Amino acid sequence: MKIGILAVQGAFAEHEAVLDALHIPYKEIRCMRDLQQTFDGVILPGGESTVQGKLLHELHLFAPMRQWIADGMPVLATCAGMILLAQTIEGQDTAYFATIPITVRRNAYGRQLGSFHTESECRGIGKIPMTFIRAPYITQAGDGVSILSTIEEHIVAVRYQNQIALSFHPELDCDYRLHQGFLELCKQ
Repeated sequence: MKIGILAVQGAFAEHEAVLDALHIPYKEIRCMRDLQQTFDGVILPGGESTVQGKLLHELHLFAPMRQWIADGMPVLATCAGMILLAQTIEGQDTAYFATIPITVRRNAYGRQLGSFHTESECRGIGKIPMTFIRAPYITQAGDGVSILSTIEEHIVAVRYQNQIALSFHPELDCDYRLHQGFLELCKQ
């Protein structure tokens, strides 16, 4: 098994540390040459979705990665990664990959000072730590979207087909169950 990690901007190194701890091989995706490898899944990290979207286009990664996802490549998307997958982004006329029928609100919990840590239930896993940093949340989930977790009535984790999208950063906590669940999806 090998996982591709989008590494153009954001918290990709933290996901790499989790995969290292789980002894899972990975490759950073930074340029077209990196897409010539075979991956069993891909991680879209947190960071700045606008910058990531711009770089995906400039580096010619956008179309092939969108096609991978549309064709069923398992994806774990955190924070900005979730925004990349959303069909609709409140306050924007356009979306990025638009592969999950959800509507997201960027920076929904406020700016950096609105960041927080909590623990909550995640369907199929149990109670897990959740670190939110300038986090979005989901305001609408369409047909086929399975809601995995909510915080104060806001949707913060979903699964749609082979895509897992999270408002929070599991890579910043020492609980690897979400990554392990994603890796199980990659094995199927």
